[in-house]
Amino acid sequence: MDAITNLLTRNSPRELTTPIPSKDEMHEIYQAALRAPDHAWLRPSRFIEVTGAGLDKLSKIFTEFAVNELKDVTPLQMEKYQAAPFRAPMIIILATQISEHPKVPKVEQMLSTATAAENILLALHAKNYAGIWRTGKFAFNKKIAEYLNLTSDHEVIGYLYVGTPTGTNKKIPQLDVNKFVTHWKE
Repeated sequence: MDAITNLLTRNSPRELTTPIPSKDEMHEIYQAALRAPDHAWLRPSRFIEVTGAGLDKLSKIFTEFAVNELKDVTPLQMEKYQAAPFRAPMIIILATQISEHPKVPKVEQMLSTATAAENILLALHAKNYAGIWRTGKFAFNKKIAEYLNLTSDHEVIGYLYVGTPTGTNKKIPQLDVNKFVTHWKE
């Protein structure tokens, strides 16, 4: 697939199933992720790949986090949190390891991880897999890093649900580029 077609056809499918990318495919996908812009070469992006029994472990972490850290969680919400990791056969947890740097603020380091995540989504699409980026209560929350056994200098920015797309794709509207672009001319 050529690069422009990849960019213009990437989608977040409604459902994901097996197969998932092989170890060799994931190695190449992570290499693509690490090509993301990275001011001062801080290498802030970290990825936790969760499959198989790891999904059970993540389910338990989400449940424990919800019980201990969230207020007024209904039984229905708890059931949703517990089931969340099983929406796809693979989850990649996106974390940024924040470094103190005089020229590279925290937000820029987090944006580097976000661009790495987009590279993962595009690389998955190029290999006929797909991903869905999710955030919610388990992202952008300093406490979740503890539950994931990460050090306090890490911040989770999201979760990529990964697999083979199944069912129908979402219909993506054709957008009028002129509504989003301003041209400054001489």
